[in-house]
Amino acid sequence: FTVDNSNIKMSKPFDYSKWDNIELSDDEDDVHPNIDRESWFRMKHRSRVEREDREEADKNKINEEMAKANLRIKEISKILSKASSSAGGDDSDSDDDLEDIEGLQAELKALQSANDANQAKLDHYEKNKKWNVDNLCHVVEERTIVNQNVGESKFSDTGFALPKEEEVVAAAAATSAEEDKKKVEANDEGGVPSKELSAATIADKTNTTTKSSSAAVKESTTTAITKTTPKLVQPQPTETINSVAVSMMTYHDFTEKYADVVEEFMAIESLERSKNFLLQKGDILLQENASSYLLLASLEDEMNGFHEKMKLVARQSQIVSNIAELAKSLQRHPGNVIVPFFTRMEDPQLYAGFMEGVHQFIKRIEVRAVQKKAEIEEERAREAREKGAEAEDAVDISEIPLEQRLGPGGLDPLEVFESLPESMQEAFESRQKEKLEEALRSMPVEQAEYHMKRCIDSGLWNA
Repeated sequence: FTVDNSNIKMSKPFDYSKWDNIELSDDEDDVHPNIDRESWFRMKHRSRVEREDREEADKNKINEEMAKANLRIKEISKILSKASSSAGGDDSDSDDDLEDIEGLQAELKALQSANDANQAKLDHYEKNKKWNVDNLCHVVEERTIVNQNVGESKFSDTGFALPKEEEVVAAAAATSAEEDKKKVEANDEGGVPSKELSAATIADKTNTTTKSSSAAVKESTTTAITKTTPKLVQPQPTETINSVAVSMMTYHDFTEKYADVVEEFMAIESLERSKNFLLQKGDILLQENASSYLLLASLEDEMNGFHEKMKLVARQSQIVSNIAELAKSLQRHPGNVIVPFFTRMEDPQLYAGFMEGVHQFIKRIEVRAVQKKAEIEEERAREAREKGAEAEDAVDISEIPLEQRLGPGGLDPLEVFESLPESMQEAFESRQKEKLEEALRSMPVEQAEYHMKRCIDSGLWNA
């Protein structure tokens, strides 16, 4: 078996030789030993740009000369063609006409020779052209597309998915429909007649006009129907959780309705069970309110001395937070990254990094618990001081006998206080020295000295 290759045509190979002459201004191998490398690169780049500018100017000049020469060649060719046509009919051409034709032919030949020389020069430039980063390619088409929704964020600052506008409208409509349904059920329970009862009542009224025998038959029949007809009970559908409605809840409403679900998640120790629970209850747990609940629960456990419980709650809190951050980075809903997150936790290195973050979070909780305790103790002490001051101030000075309340100068403090200007009275009542000084500065010196002497003599002011 032989193959005839005579009719097989080989395709012409692609010529890659044009890429052999690429000029690089930052070629590491071509550096002068006595010149700084960066300076050498800049000098080479400047030299290349200047050379290309000179070559481009020369090309433009040659093209202009060739354009003028081509125009003159067309004119001469037209004149010569007319002369040749007229010479065929008339042989009496003068010597001057012959000299003009010869001169035009000589000029035509010279122009063609000049064009050939210029074209050879352009071909030389193109053949020896050095490729570089500026002329290897050029932009054919440039287009800019701006996303109209680029400014819209699909996630909150903490990474939890925000509901879409149409989802919010749908959730509001569903909530309204549910409320209407509850109102209808409440009206049914409140005594609104059903279809069966209304029909029985109508039948009862109709049969009262018949004979007694018919009434007896109707009574027995109605009694039988009443005994045998079961009460219709509508099946209660299982509750479906709308993640959009949950995300729109306030923190107070969320804790009232779903606190038990979060508490159950807080007590799970196994990562596998945590994953399964999140897959079942992710619409509740992957919300910002749930993350806040876990954070506050871990802080409260640490403040109450449940350190081990706090560490477990802190880990569960970090699971929810890391899922939210992963979803934000991938631009996906948090519910869609539950499985990818726990798959990453199977990698020992990634799991160690996650637990390091959990330990850092636990340390911050411990520090914050100490600070919170100090703040609570300080608040309690301040309230105790205020209550003590109020108790001391509760003593009515008018109930003290006059002899006992007289000051060192023999003046009655109650009488002196009532005689003071209003600004000084407010200063004594608030016990603020700055207000008293301001009140004294606002009155003449003699009057200020007079009132202060009376305050000292009555015991309102200790000199």
